[in-house]
Amino acid sequence: MILGLSCPLQHNSPQEWAMKHRALGCKAVVFPVDCNADSKLIAEYKDAAVNENLTIAEVGIWKNVLAADKEERLDAVNYAVRQLRLADHIGAKCCVNITGTPHGPRWDGGYAGNYSTETWKLIVESIQSIIDTVQPKHTKLVIETMPWMVPSDPDEYLRLIEAVDRDALGVHLDIVNMINCPKRYFFAQGFMLECFDKLKGRICSCHLKDVLLLEEYTFKLRESACGKGTMPLEDYARLA
Repeated sequence: MILGLSCPLQHNSPQEWAMKHRALGCKAVVFPVDCNADSKLIAEYKDAAVNENLTIAEVGIWKNVLAADKEERLDAVNYAVRQLRLADHIGAKCCVNITGTPHGPRWDGGYAGNYSTETWKLIVESIQSIIDTVQPKHTKLVIETMPWMVPSDPDEYLRLIEAVDRDALGVHLDIVNMINCPKRYFFAQGFMLECFDKLKGRICSCHLKDVLLLEEYTFKLRESACGKGTMPLEDYARLA
């Protein structure tokens, strides 16, 4: 396991970007520009990472490829394809998105329809289409685990992998995002073991953060910085 930051840090050049991460002890980075950037600038960032021995861990998509609005959905899918192509071109470990939703105004929001049979079919077909269009050779397309949409537990992720049936689909594991009930919160160590046991060999990237139970009713959790919650992060690191 190697560590990096999702923050690009303030910088004035690709070289400064890479050197700042290296100076902090990072060995992995999230690519700081997207597919709309000039090809020369993309190459400069890639070269800067290579020169500082930094692994490009992630390229982000972060678009609603299931949006109910047709134009928004097509734009999001097109962007996802271009981002996956970029990730494959620069040799990133993974290109990450969430499944998205057609059921409400918030693209990462929780809606009952997120778990419907119809939405499941849309999710599978969307992932298949993006992968088949790009056919990446070096990069996995991964779906970040979430608290209220697919995949929200390791078994759901395994079913998704089986349904998509593409070698280019990997796993993006965010344990905190799946801490969505009292049992997972109070017995987080056991849940982490379950996740790594079931998804072992498929995990490309993990998010490292913390979670804290608030005192207000009914059941309220707050995402927090590492060490500000109750997650057994040392165990998480060992498992990764």
